Amino acid sequence: MAIAATAASVEVAAVEGGGGEASHRSPEELVAKAIAPVKPQYLRPPPVRSSGDSTGDGDVGKEKTGDGAGSGLVKEKKSKRQLKRERKQQVKSVTNMCTEVARTGNVDSCPFGSKCRFNHDLETYLAQKPADLEGTCPFDSEEKACPYGVTCRFLGTHKQNLIIQSQDLQRRKSHEINNLDKDLQKSLWKGKVKFPKADAQLKLLGLKGGKKERLETDGKQDEINDESVKERDKVEEESITDDESRPLKKSKNEVDAEGAHETSNGTCCVEEDCENEIAEGKIENNSPKDALKSSCKVDIVPKLQLREKKLIDFRGKLYLAPLTTVGNLPFRRICKGFGADVTCGEMAMCTNLLQGQASEWALLRRHPSEDLFGVQICGSYPDTVTRTVELVDSNCSVDFIDINMGCPIDVVVNRGAGSALLTKPMRMKSVIRAASGIIDRPLTVKVRTGYFEGRNRIDSLVADIYNWGASALTIHGRSRQQRYSKLADWDYISKCSNNAPEELNVIGNGDVFSYCDWNKHMSQCPKLSTSMIARGALIKPWLFTEIKEQRHWDINSGERFNILKDFVRFGLEHWGSDNKGVETTRHFLLEWLSYTYRYVPIGLLDVVPQRLNWRPPSYYGRDDLETLMASDSAADWIRISEMLLGKVPEGFTFAPKHKSNAYDRAENG
Repeated sequence: MAIAATAASVEVAAVEGGGGEASHRSPEELVAKAIAPVKPQYLRPPPVRSSGDSTGDGDVGKEKTGDGAGSGLVKEKKSKRQLKRERKQQVKSVTNMCTEVARTGNVDSCPFGSKCRFNHDLETYLAQKPADLEGTCPFDSEEKACPYGVTCRFLGTHKQNLIIQSQDLQRRKSHEINNLDKDLQKSLWKGKVKFPKADAQLKLLGLKGGKKERLETDGKQDEINDESVKERDKVEEESITDDESRPLKKSKNEVDAEGAHETSNGTCCVEEDCENEIAEGKIENNSPKDALKSSCKVDIVPKLQLREKKLIDFRGKLYLAPLTTVGNLPFRRICKGFGADVTCGEMAMCTNLLQGQASEWALLRRHPSEDLFGVQICGSYPDTVTRTVELVDSNCSVDFIDINMGCPIDVVVNRGAGSALLTKPMRMKSVIRAASGIIDRPLTVKVRTGYFEGRNRIDSLVADIYNWGASALTIHGRSRQQRYSKLADWDYISKCSNNAPEELNVIGNGDVFSYCDWNKHMSQCPKLSTSMIARGALIKPWLFTEIKEQRHWDINSGERFNILKDFVRFGLEHWGSDNKGVETTRHFLLEWLSYTYRYVPIGLLDVVPQRLNWRPPSYYGRDDLETLMASDSAADWIRISEMLLGKVPEGFTFAPKHKSNAYDRAENG
């Protein structure tokens, strides 16, 4: 199928003055400027612009309409009240069919009858329903009918007659694992879920409720005074160094986990209380020591040593990083198919999980093909993190739990979570010790090199993080302040791995985009267990195959398009085959395409392999489809989605959620 390049893609400006300027430079000069050295015969000529035209390479990340016409109009920002009103109108809309009526095709099947707030008018719905998509329904089979019934966008391919009168038709059981139980969700809503292990551990460590750790803040941690940070860091570093000689002050009934119930000489840690009870006649004087210990009024959680935990050997395994927004279950299935050994769900906020938010719990779902799977959580205080760990451990099938202490996103950092914890090592200690003490599966931690650029601090905490209870530590080779600008500091990652105990799995992260990068980093850091792959997998998910087979894969446009087809199929299975599921799949496909266009085919490069920080110039592909895939225009991404999921709805708009600055900073060139 021939695909002509759209006008929108032709007029996209190439970085650094366009393909024209790139063609006048040698490959070495282009590499020095962090521009992908595309062969001159594939470069586009510089676009012709009018004097008033201000569109450029950075426009893709702005709020523009994406209706395929490339109008570039600014998307209207709506207030919360407007959005709420629109949601109410959508519920009452004829397009919002009652799920029970949709499944059975019977208007009388809804248990709420006329009181149901959703639409029951089948004829009107079918009259305005969008045309069916090409392909077959991913749910319908000889044994079971599609759970989406009349709302399925593959209605014409259903093997069974649509209007089924059976009242016993049940939704197909999902093949995915870790679905949120409705009873558990209601209990979380009402605050009725108990956390006995977490509460006992927090009490044991003197962290009940986390009140001792909660410093008053105005919510503007991005504006931290530098001098106060220096002073606080100095105090905290001293407190870590002298932690064993100057333990936290505890009340009579609060006992340190490392010395719980018994001191080094074997005496009861609250012997004074026991003697008082003997004097009062509550305990017989001839009670053995075990009886004295059992009488102590302290809730004890046995502290698991690392050797007692179920450990995971990460050495040599290809680890797909937890990726916000794009690291969803369908994308992880794609990466598993290309050879990823370890997968991890998207970062989930502890407070949202404890509140029973269905959208947050969806991030914990696991596909059966993910044989080594973990979930990543993020929280500010020991109480929320520890209770979340107990909740996940009790209700989900996971192999490990990862705590994110490196997320640079403002909304996370302003709440005291993510990278904000790098400025509070004592709170890091409290979180890791409390969480690791209540589960027998591995607890891992992900960090950055530090909060501020030029002030790396994780190398001094690596051994402590292991002693606090982590079985693996992932180090992203950038500070929070750097975000994703500049290259990752692998020399510093190597230094951290050299400081780590032998038992601790240290995992490096940053700028792996070819098997050459993988080999270089693993040889540079001999004590490293493995290297995590993040943006490299987003841009080319076949990177895992390249590493395992030690080759550069000059993948053609047809093979890349088949990967997108697989993603769409997995997405419809995950989000549903009704109109809502189709548009959700389209949204995440577009988010992914906002990364994949950065890939430059091997056959077009003068220098191989491509580096992650190279900015691709505007170029033609070897065929029309490859040219379309190279476009950085959102209108062209939408066109690709229409080839897979049909026409977009009227008024459809799209703006990428992530606006990486890795291609915009002068430091990269």
